[in-house]
Amino acid sequence: MTEILFYQLNGQRLEQVLPALLQKSLERGWRVVVQAASEERIEALDAHLWTWRDDAFLPHGTWREPDAGAQPVILTVNGENPNGAAVRFLVEGAEVPADMTAYQRLVLLFDGDDPDAVAAARERWAKAKNDGFEVTYWQTDENGRWQRQA
Repeated sequence: MTEILFYQLNGQRLEQVLPALLQKSLERGWRVVVQAASEERIEALDAHLWTWRDDAFLPHGTWREPDAGAQPVILTVNGENPNGAAVRFLVEGAEVPADMTAYQRLVLLFDGDDPDAVAAARERWAKAKNDGFEVTYWQTDENGRWQRQA
């Protein structure tokens, strides 16, 4: 069954949080799709992932590339899954894919400082719960570590 994880970013930028979560996914042997709501966000993430840390490398590509299926991480604005990913990250309010059950995990990252993003996350939480999915909610503690809240 697909597990849906909600990550609330409080005082954190997506660029701070996403690379570490992607690294953990790759360490577990998962292929990943990251879906954003805009091409501008994809371009920014694409550039950032090449340089996020001096001592780490996140192999990735965008959905536009001819070898997208060979990449362990794909950045996209659409609902396709060109690399057969087991995990899908949804950022900046990207639409939940119609084929949610095709994934082991869906990870929804949302801005906890944006009331509209919080309201949308609550709606998605209620729908996922109502549809019978296992859902968890995560926030960082005072030390910046992710803690399960629900």
